[in-house]
Amino acid sequence: MAETHSLQDLGQQAAVAAKVFIQRDYTNGTVCQFQTKFPSELETRIDKTQFEETVRTLNNLYAEAEKLGGQSYLEGCLACLTAYTVFLCMETHYEKVLKKIAKYIQEQNDKIYAPRGLLLTDPIERGLRVIEVTLFEDRSLGR
Repeated sequence: MAETHSLQDLGQQAAVAAKVFIQRDYTNGTVCQFQTKFPSELETRIDKTQFEETVRTLNNLYAEAEKLGGQSYLEGCLACLTAYTVFLCMETHYEKVLKKIAKYIQEQNDKIYAPRGLLLTDPIERGLRVIEVTLFEDRSLGR
């Protein structure tokens, strides 16, 4: 029977076995998207389609954050008119989507990754260069 973990348990019961880095994909320019190629290190830990769905969702959320529209232009105009002080009392569209991404990653960790001894790190913590996946080695299995 497979053991399940919570995010808090991972730090106490498990040691870091390895880290896998999902690189940015620059084939379409500098738009923020990550490679969906499944790393071989994760084969025994998570289903390929589940992992690819997570990365695809993250890519879609980053595309939403960078999308230019009426709201972005209005934010820019308000910023110029108020010498950027408007941002002291207002979140930008980009900041709202970054919060949405952080919440999505937390949910994925809680429901899918932590029970399998994995932990996704928010790409914003790595300068939007990589998605870091930490693989934990369960110490309680050796007891």
